[in-house]
Order: sequence, then C-alpha cells, then structure tokens
Amino acid sequence: MKMISWKDYAVGIFLVEAVGGLASWLTRTGREAYKLMVTKPPLTPPDILFPIVWAILYALMGIGAVRIWYADISRARMWGLIIFAVQLGLNFIWNFVFFQFQVFGLAFLLLLVLLVLIVLMIYFFSKVDLTAAKLQIPYLLWVGFATYLTGMVWYLNI
Repeated sequence: MKMISWKDYAVGIFLVEAVGGLASWLTRTGREAYKLMVTKPPLTPPDILFPIVWAILYALMGIGAVRIWYADISRARMWGLIIFAVQLGLNFIWNFVFFQFQVFGLAFLLLLVLLVLIVLMIYFFSKVDLTAAKLQIPYLLWVGFATYLTGMVWYLNI
C-alpha cells in the first residue's frame, strides 16, 4: 500500500462526516418531534451520546474508505468502494425515513439491508486491507444496536 498522508485521511473523514452532518441538519425538525412524541424502548441511550458515537463511527468509516481508495486496483477494492457508497447513501436516507417521516417499519427494514451491506463492505475491505475492514466493526455493532432500537420504536408506537 502506498503511503497515505494525513491530508488524505482528513479529506476522507470530512466527506463522510459531511454526509452524516447534512442528514442530521436536514432532519432536525423531525428529530425534535421524535424526542417529544415517540415512546422509546428500554436501553435507549441518552440523546447526547448519539452525535458523539456517530462522529466517531463516521471518522472510522472515512479512514477505512481512504485506505481502500489508495489500495492497489482490484475487484475487491472496486466492490468495497461501491458498497461503501451505497451503504453511506442508505445511512443518509434512513434519517429521513425514521426521523422526518417517522415510518418506523420501513426504517427497520432499511437497517436490515444496511446491516447486510456493512457485512459485505467489511468482507470486501478485508480482501484489500484488514485494518480498513476492522475499522468498520464498531459501525456494524452500532447499527445492530440501532436495529434493535428501531424495531422496538416501531413496536411501541404502532
């Protein structure tokens, strides 16, 4: 693997954080309504925890994506980057479905698809750069937890 500069990592982190930040900003009114009107399940973390965790996860995603971007060209690299982009787009869309439109059943299904995409992304990343793949494991675990929370929100608010 070629040497990757801190500037390359900074750009990758910034781009992924920007996607998450934009989704959060565009769904801020839905988030406020969610906080006030929706019954939340047991194990729901305090609100302050979510932006902290997501900032860390987006940074790890950005670092991993940069490592794959600068890896030697291969089919695994190509598929890893494609799946990375698709899952990031689905992550973005989920915010609207869950917070803005509050269609919790669809949001739950989207998270199930997202989990599959993250597993596939980790698989293809691992064929290219094991470190990049390992950096995605906290994201997989958090989305697994988010799937529980979303499923329970759907159940409790039918």
